[in-house]
Amino acid sequence: MKRTTLSLIAGTAALAAVTGFAAVSSPDATGADTAGPAVRLPVERTSLSCPAPSTSDLAETAYTSFTPVTKGANEKGEAALTTAASGTASGETEGGKKSEKPVVEPEAPGAPVAGEVSGAEAPALIGTATGSHAPGWTVQQTTEVAAGTGRGLLGVNCTVPDTEFWFPGAATAAERTDYVHLTNPDDSAAVVDIELYGKDGALKTTVADGVTVAPHASEALLLSTLSDVKETDVTVHVSVRSGRVGAAVQALDDKTGGDWLTAAADPAGELVLPGIPEDATAVRLVLFAPGGTDADLKVRLASPTGPITPAGNETVHVKAGMTTGVDLGEVTRGEAGSLTLTPTGRSVPVVAAVRVVRGEGAERESAFIPAAAPVGARATAADNRAKSTTLSLTAPGQAAKVRVTASAGTEGGTAATRTYTIKGGTTQAVEAPVPAGLKGTYALTVETVSGGPVHGARTLTGQDDDVASFTVQTLPDDRGTVAVPHADEDLAVLQR
Repeated sequence: MKRTTLSLIAGTAALAAVTGFAAVSSPDATGADTAGPAVRLPVERTSLSCPAPSTSDLAETAYTSFTPVTKGANEKGEAALTTAASGTASGETEGGKKSEKPVVEPEAPGAPVAGEVSGAEAPALIGTATGSHAPGWTVQQTTEVAAGTGRGLLGVNCTVPDTEFWFPGAATAAERTDYVHLTNPDDSAAVVDIELYGKDGALKTTVADGVTVAPHASEALLLSTLSDVKETDVTVHVSVRSGRVGAAVQALDDKTGGDWLTAAADPAGELVLPGIPEDATAVRLVLFAPGGTDADLKVRLASPTGPITPAGNETVHVKAGMTTGVDLGEVTRGEAGSLTLTPTGRSVPVVAAVRVVRGEGAERESAFIPAAAPVGARATAADNRAKSTTLSLTAPGQAAKVRVTASAGTEGGTAATRTYTIKGGTTQAVEAPVPAGLKGTYALTVETVSGGPVHGARTLTGQDDDVASFTVQTLPDDRGTVAVPHADEDLAVLQR
């Protein structure tokens, strides 16, 4: 065999190995281009990170893991959450060995699994799911703190590691104790920049050279120690120079409890902040324009009957590079709703979140709702409890139909499904399905069946009758599938 023929065969094999997903097939006799559009296939690996839940000795934390059944997924797979090492701001770690027994170890897709930890020493967790467990893997971390700063119900969906996060709604004020948690799931160190923006622009910080997060470790940095300026409304920008991290902000208040502030949707000219509870007694909108252009936005509440303009807050002006806070008061007036932000003229990308308070006096509790991406093909909320869960769905434009499936419970029960139609421009607080014979907690999966985009949020209330404890998690697309382009053999590339 000639050397050129051998080289051609070797080159073709190498090309197939490098492309991985690309299909190598013979072109048809006509020589026409047979490449088709990209297809969506289930992801084969998912990473998650859960921040250290609390510094309170009274904290009780539940973890619930769930992977929806995904058509076409690998039949084999596994998932587990293990302990991350604790670290310092310099990147040094303590106890860098992972726990031998995973905190949560799911057995099969479609069945939620729960685990519990107690006290102030509970660590951050790092998780990986492969094969059948990877598409749409969701882990909810829910903590109940009986008393003290940040008491109440704190909930967070464990985050997918990334390289950039925006957190409007944080604070360095005296009554607040806010931490930014950074968790590195990888084998090499990550270098992270943290920028703080207040009402007058960027705040001078003590971490100008960045923060190093060691491999498989987690850092918690107190925002008030990063800057001497005391601000009620702060936007935290986390950007990663090298590597990737999971990031979340824990916001604790002396008087109104606390919760987790998760990253807002990417900067955009139009935003939806879904799921403001009907009995909210105070709503504060916080915005930031990261570019060099001011933004002017219309503020509307998508109520059950249609869009409503908040009296006195029809529009908001956001100066470039500065954080803007607006008190909307009892904007929902007894009806669940969602805020929609649209440009009054030129579209300028912004990020946004709202701080919501329920209850009165000493019985107040707070939670955060960031601007959220649409549900898309599918979104999931784990750790739902009978009579304690409210599902809020918003169709900001066209009407839409969604299908909601309640999984079996962690300790038993039969899955149930309901379909809802959401009118355009409205928010519906729907009665979510509950598994028949439910034992334990369960997961809710929301799928867009038809119509326009839908934004969703799940509100979970606590068991304390004396405090209006609650937490809200938005429901963006779970990214369980990925677009894979179709490719055909073209041996001509090996001769060029």
